[in-house]
Amino acid sequence: MNKAILIAAIVAVGLAACGKEEVKPAPAPVPAPKVEAPKVEVPAAVVDAAKDAAGKTVEAAKDAAGKTVEAAKDAAGKSVDAAKDAAGKTVEAAKDAAGKAVDAAKAAAPAPEKKK
Repeated sequence: MNKAILIAAIVAVGLAACGKEEVKPAPAPVPAPKVEAPKVEVPAAVVDAAKDAAGKTVEAAKDAAGKTVEAAKDAAGKSVDAAKDAAGKTVEAAKDAAGKAVDAAKAAAPAPEKKK
């Protein structure tokens, strides 16, 4: 009986192995045909116009930057002047308030008595 089971197992394994289909590798993709871009001749006038426009753009940017610097300097100068003016007014107001405080203190204090 052992031989019968052994033969049945071998036959079953053989049938199972023969029934499987092997996995085939995917076919390699077909390379795309090489297409070259058409060569376009750019007229010299177009190139010169582009260079001229780029030069004018650079000059305009430099001019704008210079004007911005001048405006910033002017604004800073005006800010300094305004700060000096405000500080001067504050000092004058403080002096005036201090003077009034001294006057008020003198008026509130009793006059010193003279010793005999």
